[in-house]
Amino acid sequence: MSGQTAEAAVRLRLDISYDGSDFHGWAKQPGLRTVQGEIEDALQQVTRTESVAQLTVGGRTDAGVHARGQVAHVDLGEQELRNWLRAEYQVENYNTQLMCRRLNGLLHRKADDAQIQAISVVTTDFDARFSALARRYEYRIADEGAFIDPLQRRFTVRVEHRLDDELLNTASSSLLGLRDFATFCKAREGATSIRTLQKFEWVRDDAGVLVGSIQADAFCHSMVRALVGAVTAVAAGKFSGSDLLALADSLERTSKFTVMPAHGLSLEEIYYPGDELLARRAEQTRARRQ
Repeated sequence: MSGQTAEAAVRLRLDISYDGSDFHGWAKQPGLRTVQGEIEDALQQVTRTESVAQLTVGGRTDAGVHARGQVAHVDLGEQELRNWLRAEYQVENYNTQLMCRRLNGLLHRKADDAQIQAISVVTTDFDARFSALARRYEYRIADEGAFIDPLQRRFTVRVEHRLDDELLNTASSSLLGLRDFATFCKAREGATSIRTLQKFEWVRDDAGVLVGSIQADAFCHSMVRALVGAVTAVAAGKFSGSDLLALADSLERTSKFTVMPAHGLSLEEIYYPGDELLARRAEQTRARRQ
């Protein structure tokens, strides 16, 4: 485990938010600015270690995608925690507010568009990725007649035509449940595209902007933006709801709808079970993925 000493490790949960506009996604990539890269650099500095403590994330966001409710975990040794807390270090009684403040102080020197909202000590049964029950995303669309607040322009997608609210919600609800979402996913060797879509609904805010709430047990690569592109095509009258279901059942990528831009998408929340169910949930998730 990177960054771990020979002493017993402590697992920390990090609750994270970021404006994804200027990041090349979550995952660390050589020569590119990423959320993981910036946070791990700050962790290395605050723990004063030569090796980098690697984060495990709950939802890997693509380039340009934002997050209010990202979750990650990291394992650290006692010496790393001593370095982080310095004189305030106390065994098994860590001042997580102070840890959060010091980590953000270093993070914001290079990345003031990312923020550690909270740090908490968790059991080693907690796995930010595999213990998750569901992820909820939000997508914002300003169609014809809607007003984009200039302060929200980096987080809202403009479409020139009017979208029919009823058609949009009907099309979205028709895709709910357990199914193979291969039509809406970029294929990855050895990965499954079977998911349970738990929620997919739209409301308009006070400015007339359509706000979609999309929740599933997990999402495959580009799935949310492809789903939004498909249902907005129905709401714009480009094809019917029955055509949408036929496309979904074909399990093939198609050019009949476009994958929507990244900047309208935000990871809002990741849901986890109680502590007593964390290990079982992680085992179940790994079994399904394999």
